[in-house]
Amino acid sequence: MSQEESFVSHLVELRDRMIRSLVVILVLFGVCFYFSGDIMRFLSQPLYQALPPGTRPIFIDQAGAFFTLTKVSFLTAVLLSLPWVMYQARAFVAPGLYEHEKRFALPLIVSSIFFLVVGIAFAYWFVLPAAYKFFFAFASRTGADVLQDLQKYWDFTLAIFFGFGITFEVPVAEMLLVKLGMVTTEQLRAARRYVVVGAFIVAAVLTPPDVLSQFMLAIPLILLYELGIVLAGFIKARSRAPDDEEAEPAAAGSAEAAATAEATAVADAGAAAIAPPADPASPGSRQP
Repeated sequence: MSQEESFVSHLVELRDRMIRSLVVILVLFGVCFYFSGDIMRFLSQPLYQALPPGTRPIFIDQAGAFFTLTKVSFLTAVLLSLPWVMYQARAFVAPGLYEHEKRFALPLIVSSIFFLVVGIAFAYWFVLPAAYKFFFAFASRTGADVLQDLQKYWDFTLAIFFGFGITFEVPVAEMLLVKLGMVTTEQLRAARRYVVVGAFIVAAVLTPPDVLSQFMLAIPLILLYELGIVLAGFIKARSRAPDDEEAEPAAAGSAEAAATAEATAVADAGAAAIAPPADPASPGSRQP
């Protein structure tokens, strides 16, 4: 197969895998849109719990409900289809990977999805309730009624989900950097003091301006950084480079050849020791 034909075949495979991913996303989008009202009510629970008694969220735009439910359905479908999409991506690049890279790709994908979901769940169960209680506590001091637009709530919630989902990928980033040889676990341990400062800076940017919310992001970030060091060391200890994989069969072949040569030498020596002496009358022997 020529280089051009190989390139075209890769493009065809890429197209097929993208179509498979899009089909799954569209099917899940249809299902999620059907249940979009229930999904939105579930995602709005932190807001309902923080609202003053007797009040409900509103939409101030006539098309706000439609666009909000559409965005909620689409992003939920993308999140649910993420394992399938990542599998298609891994299957596409797998033929060009070394064996040790294939072994590393699966844990990397699984851990990426796991930490993303954990970050979103942490934001939903802990950060959003604390944030809205903080906001409404200030509003209650003024004596004014609080009216919360669900469209703005979803925009704020999406930003929080995205921020926490990305920041919870810290262990995955550490494993990848160590695997690529860009940093070592010793360098990661030496950078702890800077990470602590950076975690509080990131928390101050991504969370509401109260100390509780900042600690709720900064402390998990520091713990995730320590977890990433442990996981990176584990991955580094169990992974082998291509040179090591090629050197092992060569070393095994050299050892086998050496053992064969040694056995041959021992057999020749034994045969020489038990051989009968030469006959004096045979041709070529010397006469007395």
